[in-house]
Amino acid sequence: MSLIPATILTGFLGSGKTTLLKRVLQEAHGQKIAVIENEFGEENIDSDILVSDTTEQIIQMSNGCICCTIREDLRATLRDLAEKKRKGLLDFERVVIETTGVADPGPVAQTFFMDDEVAESYLLDSILTLVDAKHAAQQLNDRQEARRQVGFADQIFISKADLVSADDLAALQHRLKHMNPRAPQRAVHFGEVGLNEVFDLRGFNLNSKLDIDPDFLKEEAHEHHDHAPGEHCDHPSHQHGHEAAHGHHHHHDDDVKSFVFKSERAFDPAKLEDFLGAMVNVYGPRMLRYKGVLYMKGTERKVIFQGVHQLMGSDLGPQWADNELRCSKMVFIGIDLPKDILLQGLEQSLV
Repeated sequence: MSLIPATILTGFLGSGKTTLLKRVLQEAHGQKIAVIENEFGEENIDSDILVSDTTEQIIQMSNGCICCTIREDLRATLRDLAEKKRKGLLDFERVVIETTGVADPGPVAQTFFMDDEVAESYLLDSILTLVDAKHAAQQLNDRQEARRQVGFADQIFISKADLVSADDLAALQHRLKHMNPRAPQRAVHFGEVGLNEVFDLRGFNLNSKLDIDPDFLKEEAHEHHDHAPGEHCDHPSHQHGHEAAHGHHHHHDDDVKSFVFKSERAFDPAKLEDFLGAMVNVYGPRMLRYKGVLYMKGTERKVIFQGVHQLMGSDLGPQWADNELRCSKMVFIGIDLPKDILLQGLEQSLV
């Protein structure tokens, strides 16, 4: 049986997850989708909305949050679904997990790699994060869960963009790009989004031999965000103690940040493994996503490297082309990561 693709749908309270999910379920795409829902409380209004309009299998998990108390439930539910599919008791082609608005998607994602039975049945396709344009600035300032959801995203959908000014939307997009440079962003109106932007994105290939997309790590992955001189930015936590002559240039104080490492020197495999192993031991819980294409001594092929929290994996990618510049590019997205230590350690792991 081929692997069942799974999508994690996340986003802070009120960001429009159910609206988007409902659109996807109602669209006449002929696909059978199993939905695993998780909200606080015994009563779940969302499932009533969803069940009334569709014949999809809705699995109710109302005893707490997927990411902690319900983690074993999620594993059991996924195993149960796969078994019923194998036995022909249930007919579905993919799974969507809608997390609660205050969940950290990390442990949900890890479930797909830490349980052998789940890993043998499912392919985690991507994590989709919805961001509410109207309330995002405050949510991102005040709630770490909201920042983590952005850090984990493979694709960001911005909802309620019509309720804010163009300047405010641009400021939010800058901020999200600064937190997670590898996730494409798109404003969506009432969940209107094509299926090709929701499913089969192959955004999350922790153990898949797929080449990194060619646009990965374009030059916009800066460690800070810049505005053109005079461009409006109203991020409430900004420190505006700079002179007009220098244009508008400042750092956010978000604890979720990204940074990039690049080098044209090859990595020493043993040194790199030792260093990353030590870093993951200490900082794993704060390392949300990390990903790269590595130039490694001893192989003529690219090494595709990825990780989530303490889980790390690498695969051999395609061969380096004859005329291609061999270089390593890595992006790290995490919470208060020690950038200097990481960059120095990576530098010392080169040949």
